[in-house]
Amino acid sequence: MAYPTDTLYGLAVDPRQDEPVERLIRAKGRDAGRGIPLIAASLEQAQEVAVFGPQDLTLARAFWPGPLTLVLRSRGRVANGISADGRTIAIRVPAHDVARLLAGSLSFPVTATSANLSGNPPASTADEVAHALASSIDLLLDAGPAPGGAPSTIVEMATHGPRLVRTGAVAWDRVIKSLE
Repeated sequence: MAYPTDTLYGLAVDPRQDEPVERLIRAKGRDAGRGIPLIAASLEQAQEVAVFGPQDLTLARAFWPGPLTLVLRSRGRVANGISADGRTIAIRVPAHDVARLLAGSLSFPVTATSANLSGNPPASTADEVAHALASSIDLLLDAGPAPGGAPSTIVEMATHGPRLVRTGAVAWDRVIKSLE
């Protein structure tokens, strides 16, 4: 299923099921070892699948809902293809009602990888998704264009403090300031 988020259109499958996760990886032509980010309806739902430390909670409360993805220790409730390293997952709560309602209606986070072929520009409209992935998706939820622009910023709490994994919609200096 393709759906809009607060940044771009994403692809949703049930992250607990190996077959849909493998199908998603094949549809995108994505390297299976990269992992697949998730979205949750709320911080509480995210906590069902990931372990949050104090600084992670500070960031979640400061930027969620919004375009900040956190890399956290997995609770082991997702399929193997979701985690790049077998221990962590990337998750966020988006600032888009449709995306949160999707995760909320399923009572579990869903995948949120960009709706495009790997290496191609991400899609910000349903038409762009249909053009890129029409034969690979079962459902396209057209709730209007996504804002586009930068993807979510990805942050991981490392031993020596926060680590910027991917530059995105939330400026790094805002992340650092929120932790002071």
